[in-house]
Amino acid sequence: MALNISQDHARFRDIVRGKVRENLRKYISNGELIARQGKDTVSIPVPQIDTPRFRFGDKSAGGVGQGEGEAGDPVGGQEGEGEGEGGRGKAGQGEGQHALEVDVSLDELAQILGETLQLPRIENRGRRQIFAAKDKYTGISRVGPESLKHFKRTFREALKRQIAAGLYKADRPIIVPTREDRRYKSWQVDTLPVANAVIIYMMDVSGSMGDEQKEIVRIESFWLDTWLRSQYKGIESVYITHDAAAREVDRDTFFRTRESGGTMISSAYKLCAEIMKDRYPPDEWNVYPFHFSDGDNWSVDDTTLCVQLLKDRVLPNANMFCYGQVESPYGSGQFIKDLREHLGADERVVTSEIRDKDAIVDSIKAFMGKGR
Repeated sequence: MALNISQDHARFRDIVRGKVRENLRKYISNGELIARQGKDTVSIPVPQIDTPRFRFGDKSAGGVGQGEGEAGDPVGGQEGEGEGEGGRGKAGQGEGQHALEVDVSLDELAQILGETLQLPRIENRGRRQIFAAKDKYTGISRVGPESLKHFKRTFREALKRQIAAGLYKADRPIIVPTREDRRYKSWQVDTLPVANAVIIYMMDVSGSMGDEQKEIVRIESFWLDTWLRSQYKGIESVYITHDAAAREVDRDTFFRTRESGGTMISSAYKLCAEIMKDRYPPDEWNVYPFHFSDGDNWSVDDTTLCVQLLKDRVLPNANMFCYGQVESPYGSGQFIKDLREHLGADERVVTSEIRDKDAIVDSIKAFMGKGR
């Protein structure tokens, strides 16, 4: 029975995975999953699947094709029955259609994202200064806790002892281990190098970035977080907002800030470079700066300064730099053209134009598709 339940559960999980994979673009575009996020899982609505079954009708109603009526007449009543004044249907007593919510772990969601978008696993840059302790079972010991008793080795020792003592009988193979026969798994603590990463999110919060643009950034950052967290053991996030000046904020402030004024992108890049230098040295961290803006900048001179900051201070210490330009009716969209002109040949720089929510999927693939 337990085996059947396990098989049914595995089959159900496969169905859910298929539904999520089939509707992934829709889930990403509407941002519905973000509101359903828990600590380690996301609640996903999937169509409820009913088990097929026979339904028996009233015996007095006759069989199929029996009774009065001509071919083409409505079955079970007059045409239009069930609608009252104004086209409103009468209250019914049948069951409605409901969506079933299934909890899917963020790791599993990341796996589905990677499979659907064909994202390569990230090749970590060498990190030898960060270590994690891990227990590793390496051998067998004569002493240890009962929870680590090695049953196969214990019975083997008992069998060897009984055979050597002439106590073993092939016609009655009874093996009774003694205290001296007991064997236990032994272990040692290994320190292994692990790869840590930090995601530095930067967002333009000037007057030309409205709620719709910020919602696009919020949705995309959720999926970027989900994918990168599946690739690294430890990961941190830093949030920077900027208009004419830049400031580090918490996650909630990052997505809820309402500001106005001009835009000086270099202020964000300066703060990003300072944070990288002070807290995330490149010999210990994989660094992922992401910048989202509508493409407006204060001046040509500031754009020149941005390019220089990226070349000299950001790119040498980052795995890659990703710029997502969110389309806005108030933004000029010039900045992405300038980046492509000056840094388009650098494979560490990835740019993406995000015209609307439907373009988020393609933007994620552009950013993560290189496996850096």
